[in-house]
Amino acid sequence: MPQFFSNKRLIVLLVCIILLVALVGYSMNDRRSLTWPEQFVKDSVGWVQTVFQQPALYVAGFFENVNNMKNLYEENQILKAHLDNYAETAVEVNVLRRQNENLKEALDITESLFDHNVRPALVIHRSPDRWNEYIGINKGEQHGVKRDMAVITSKGLVGKVKHVSQFTSTIQLLTDHDRTNRISAMVDAEDKEVFGFIEGFDEITGALMLRKIEADAEIEEGQKVITSGLGGVFPQGLLIGEIIRVEADEYGLTKNAYVQPSASFHNLDYVLIIERTSPKLGDEIISKQEGG
Repeated sequence: MPQFFSNKRLIVLLVCIILLVALVGYSMNDRRSLTWPEQFVKDSVGWVQTVFQQPALYVAGFFENVNNMKNLYEENQILKAHLDNYAETAVEVNVLRRQNENLKEALDITESLFDHNVRPALVIHRSPDRWNEYIGINKGEQHGVKRDMAVITSKGLVGKVKHVSQFTSTIQLLTDHDRTNRISAMVDAEDKEVFGFIEGFDEITGALMLRKIEADAEIEEGQKVITSGLGGVFPQGLLIGEIIRVEADEYGLTKNAYVQPSASFHNLDYVLIIERTSPKLGDEIISKQEGG
């Protein structure tokens, strides 16, 4: 009996092997359709893969997006840094260009103003008070600067020296509202010289006021206004501006003219201090008395 059972197990094993080989051979055969067990297994595995695939894709996409956002943030910071550097460079280029143009124009004026001494100076500060129009320069008494010297830019007259210390000076601009801020001026006319005083600044029109002009003086718009040199400090011929309007004063005894300044009172970086070299009228009288 034991021998029969052992032979029986051997027979079952052989039958299983035969069936397995038959199934393997059948599955390897070139078929157009799958059997239902194969379909069941494939569909089951596919369903499980689908269930786990979507969350896996979401998680992978989330971390990928986080990584991309991090990269974009870093690139954005780099681009901002480059943009800040570009803006800073652009500002520096504009400042240097403006300084270069001012220096070139100042050099041309220095060569043309051969009859007076010219001292270039750097503007170091400006009064924050809009009523008192003052600027500070880096030249003072040790550099030969004296009170009431004319101060110009490459475009024209901007003011005069108000206070002088050893190494710096304060410049009073023509736009200052001080009543004592006046300059002897003349209209650059061909037929007859017309004199007056630059006194005051009109905020509405942005023009300087040329006052105390003779009532019968013939002046018109477009004529140039220059320094007369009669004050004894300013040299003659420094350009102030151009007449844009003429009217009678409130009493009808004299005329007033609105003068558009030739120089800008804003963005002052460099100025030129003008020292008159020709003798004053008083010095000429004194020298004649001593000589005679």
